[in-house]
Amino acid sequence: MKPTLFLLAAGMGSRYGGLKQLDGLGPNGETIMDYSIYDAINAGFGKLVFVIRKDFEQGFRDKIISKYEGHIPCELVFQGLDALPEGFTCPADRTKPWGTNHAVMMGADVIKEPFAVINCDDFYGRDSFEVMGKFLSALPEGSKNVYSMVGFRIGNTLSDSGTVSRGLCGTDANNLLTSVVERTKIQRMDGEVKYIDDNGEWAATSETTPVSMNFWGFTPDYFAYSEEFFKTFLSDPKNIENLKSEFFIPLMVDKLINENTSTCEVLDTTSKWFGVTYPEDRQSVVEKIQALVDAGEYPAKLF
Repeated sequence: MKPTLFLLAAGMGSRYGGLKQLDGLGPNGETIMDYSIYDAINAGFGKLVFVIRKDFEQGFRDKIISKYEGHIPCELVFQGLDALPEGFTCPADRTKPWGTNHAVMMGADVIKEPFAVINCDDFYGRDSFEVMGKFLSALPEGSKNVYSMVGFRIGNTLSDSGTVSRGLCGTDANNLLTSVVERTKIQRMDGEVKYIDDNGEWAATSETTPVSMNFWGFTPDYFAYSEEFFKTFLSDPKNIENLKSEFFIPLMVDKLINENTSTCEVLDTTSKWFGVTYPEDRQSVVEKIQALVDAGEYPAKLF
């Protein structure tokens, strides 16, 4: 069975402003998401599932879904603040979505096969889809608790416009994930990749340190674990009272690997990540995509 690509498209770019998922950056108005989908189709993915906000549905169908008709089957699911387990209610004054793992949970009814999860506003590159597609396609039918994550080399994920936040990954001898530590200020300084450590000091790390760019691979059992742990998350008063608390994918994965329920293999990739983190990144991304088109990596028009 071909794996499914699950695209997180419900968020808005707080630093960039607006719905950057729909920003045309390619030579014919292609979005970053278009390149991800093109790469995924070529890497053997067989279906697309998008999670979006319900109020965004018609514009998304008109501008996005319509492109892919005839290329690959598509499904839409919706992330809403009130999509909570029985017995829980959303605080009346909460406006922030419940986070990336809550968004993933919205796919439970339409995804019955191994699947990958990506952000829609990150350019991941061809090799990353190939390594993830190969991993998911090779899983025996009925596999459970066997997850993966594309581990980008940190030196391939930096912005020229400022510091970035990345999840620095720890792995064991078998390339299985042991930890993800979020570092909120990372940049290249004096020829080295450095980040602010727990003591507030700049610390250097290798150019090839794997980092999480929210490109995950799961088997469908992940949905049931998420449903149960989300109840625990919501039962904690501080997560209800804090109107900005979020149920993130790394939180769920960390729980499962630390209790030895699941494994998560870190897949190395040579792909160079880029994205529009800051408004001033936009022109650089346009130029990088044009260079890939000029080099023959992508056709001038994708769909």
